[in-house]
Amino acid sequence: MDSKATVQALMDAVQKGDFVKAQSTLSNDFQFSGPVPQPISGPAWMGMSASLKTAFPDLNYQFKTESVDGDTVHISAQLKGTHKGTLDLSAMGLGVIPPTNKTFAAALEHGESSVQDGKVKTWVMKSTEGAGLMAILGQLGVKLPSK
Repeated sequence: MDSKATVQALMDAVQKGDFVKAQSTLSNDFQFSGPVPQPISGPAWMGMSASLKTAFPDLNYQFKTESVDGDTVHISAQLKGTHKGTLDLSAMGLGVIPPTNKTFAAALEHGESSVQDGKVKTWVMKSTEGAGLMAILGQLGVKLPSK
């Protein structure tokens, strides 16, 4: 499988909520970074993705592979969904957020994913105003505790 197909397989599995298949596309040292305070491992990213799917059953990532440069795949995503389930962000120190039944539409964001030995090694999203977890929580009207 080429780099683009490998990244597409990951994106398709995450979109479908098939986190076992998604995990199987990741390298053992996979790192996700961008809209999180520190880079996180594959299992942590799968956990966060599963929590999002529980909280937003209709979550649509609108993933796209934009271009390929060797083992680097340029990607984009624009998340949309309705908050109908509990959003557990306790692993991030943000607690558990009950359903608001509100819909959100994040801004289009771009990033890169790298593939090594047939597995996705990195997934890096660029900081984009109106995208990411804090933008989504803002659209939902969630007030986070002050630190």
